Amino acid sequence: MATRDLTMGMIFLSQTLTGILGNFSLHSHYLYLYLTGCKFRSTDLVIKHLSVANCLVILSRGVPQTMAALGMKHFLRDIGCKLVFYVHRVGRDVSICSTCLLSISQAITISPRNTRWAELKAKAPKYIGFSVALFWMVNLILNVMVPVHVTENGSDKNTTREVDYGYCYSVISDRFTVYGAVYVALVLLRDIFFVVLLMSRATHSILILVSTFVSLSTLSSIFHICLIVLNNPSMWLVNTSALIAGSFPTVSPYILMSHDSRVLRLIFTFSRYTESPA
Repeated sequence: MATRDLTMGMIFLSQTLTGILGNFSLHSHYLYLYLTGCKFRSTDLVIKHLSVANCLVILSRGVPQTMAALGMKHFLRDIGCKLVFYVHRVGRDVSICSTCLLSISQAITISPRNTRWAELKAKAPKYIGFSVALFWMVNLILNVMVPVHVTENGSDKNTTREVDYGYCYSVISDRFTVYGAVYVALVLLRDIFFVVLLMSRATHSILILVSTFVSLSTLSSIFHICLIVLNNPSMWLVNTSALIAGSFPTVSPYILMSHDSRVLRLIFTFSRYTESPA
């Protein structure tokens, strides 16, 4: 195994473990709040689903990318390839939607207390559960075509382009290349639109979260466009794109926990308990 492949495998492994630990810690925090009878905030449901979506993204891309980088090339069967790409796309889109909903909820919460906003504040929490469920259903349906363009083995047709991820192939026909690039460009514009719309009113933690999201999402979209339009993209480009795609799901739980006063109080209480004499 080449030193470069081993290094890349260790990077993917570190990112995957860090992301899983962060999202697991976030879930443990909410489990503790539930067991101790603490009152949940209206945005806590959104954050829990964001964490689930993050885990799906990390597991469906980080784990196979790590194994491929460590030398286990193309270990998935065709159905496995289609499943991990589908789960990754659904998780990524739900993560984007949840981040936007979280920002909107925060904007409503800290908005002026006039009559119009007061009525919206009272009604908004009732629709959060419905909105989250809708995100999952819509994205499960919209991404049903993703497995069609994923295969265990490359295509022999001259009318197709291939992206070798090390464990699966993404097959793109020439006539789909232009449409794919346009689609990714529209996704990029959507992300920028949400951030411009939401960053005018947000708490400090959500502002950092959204800023991190738009920066990494912009980079990810640019690399995705390159993967689509370039013929036989290099493994460096594929690996860099995968690393950027997994960055937001990895860092977002730490951003949320570092600005949650309940987490800080829990850590302080636990520290006092462990330091107290027996």
